[in-house]
Amino acid sequence: MATVEQQSADISQNGGGNGRTFAVESPATGDTIAHLPDMDADQVRELVERSRAAQKAWGERSFDDRAAVMYRMRKWMIDNRDRVAQTVMEENGKTREDALLADVFITADALGFWAKKSASSLADERVRSHSTFTLGRKLVVRYRPRGVVGVIGPWNYPIANCFGDAIPALMAGNSVVMKPSEVTPLSSLLVAEGLRASGLPEDVLLVATGTGETGAALVDQADMIMFTGSTRTGKRIMAQAADTLTPVSLELGGKDPMIVLRDADVERAANTAVYWGMANGGQICQSIERVYVEEPVYDEFVQKVVEKTRALRQGKPEGSASVEVGAVTFAPQVEIIERHIRDAVDKGAEVHVGGKLGPGPGRFFEPTVLTGVDHSMEIMTEETFGPTLPLMKVRDEDEALRMANDSRYGLNSSVFTKDTVKGERIARQLTAGNACVNDALINYGATELPFGGTGESGIGVRHGAAGIQKYCEVQSVLVTRFAPKRDIYMYPYSPAKSKLVEKLSTALYGRIPRKYRDRA
Repeated sequence: MATVEQQSADISQNGGGNGRTFAVESPATGDTIAHLPDMDADQVRELVERSRAAQKAWGERSFDDRAAVMYRMRKWMIDNRDRVAQTVMEENGKTREDALLADVFITADALGFWAKKSASSLADERVRSHSTFTLGRKLVVRYRPRGVVGVIGPWNYPIANCFGDAIPALMAGNSVVMKPSEVTPLSSLLVAEGLRASGLPEDVLLVATGTGETGAALVDQADMIMFTGSTRTGKRIMAQAADTLTPVSLELGGKDPMIVLRDADVERAANTAVYWGMANGGQICQSIERVYVEEPVYDEFVQKVVEKTRALRQGKPEGSASVEVGAVTFAPQVEIIERHIRDAVDKGAEVHVGGKLGPGPGRFFEPTVLTGVDHSMEIMTEETFGPTLPLMKVRDEDEALRMANDSRYGLNSSVFTKDTVKGERIARQLTAGNACVNDALINYGATELPFGGTGESGIGVRHGAAGIQKYCEVQSVLVTRFAPKRDIYMYPYSPAKSKLVEKLSTALYGRIPRKYRDRA
């Protein structure tokens, strides 16, 4: 890869000097494409100290000054899209289309969104007093940066879900230390290069490359942690952060359901299921991982999904539109996919297409469709994170809703029906943090909407105003402008004053408003 030598030199300047390295390989070829420093706790501490020293001046800059850097970075992403996409493809194994859509274009959109919306999302909020005791006071809520935000990113979207979380943190006035997955670190190094070219001040964003020890050290040192990854790792991070009361925001695993009702546009539903079940090799936290189809349209839906899946091309991407499905990025994930399929088949499921790992040298697991599945099978209850689509027949919408909610996860969900009123009613009953009607996953691109999980799918949200406010400490300010020398409740106490305060308070709080008096 053309950028590896420069990136390795960059990270050496950022503190990589303990002699330990780790290999980065291409999952599409099996070739080793880079060796990078595996940073220890001391090196991470050095990065955080540098980042903290740089944060003050960055935090004092205006929103417009920060936005200018983000807009320049957006242009850099587009101007260098071929290089960015190629870097992602080589270390991740995804197709060019997957790399461009999310890691380039959605990230570019996020840069512009936060450049435009950060100032209004973090503006001081004037609050009107409801209490007699604070009447006449000025009440303000303000947001100020936390300091150094540690962003620990996943390997499935090494830019969109790593640098993508750094963007609002930076716009809020924080500095950032990114710890990318050791599987896909080159993309983060390339982003850091782009930020320097876009005028981001030195040390405001730094990259800590390494394995689990590196991430654990960042949890100990940063002022806040944003983590995207597995539920298992998220629980460990939360437990570790509890020792220092470090705030965390976690987007974790998912087992996202899709409901297809008897009045759905079956063709659209099938196209959506295949695309969002197989996109990025099925390696998306909010992939469609289980589908519940009402009996009257079940056979038609299965036929369409099988035909469309069988037509997918898979292999090492060779430019645009060469294949639809890329490689399995993380080698241990193959074992999970195989185990889930084997468990389902052993319990009576049928594989209609795919079901096995293709020939090497790359890790290409065939797009797979299964029927005859139920909730006794891991493939319907545990996150598979691969190119699989299990399809389950249900009697009616009530059974579909009950099965969809039978999960410890709750990230994304979808309902397909021509009756959008009914679809929204069902969507509102899904126990997921996010829901779509006649669509799936595209809601992630609606950056105005908060996106977060329930249950074991995470804590906190990204996107929307809450997605940047989480990177701030909230301070409330009360200003008393006009007041007597002594308030009525102040010392010294006297029988007359005490009786007056009690009488006034009783008059205020000792009654039930008329509209609530007759309610059960």
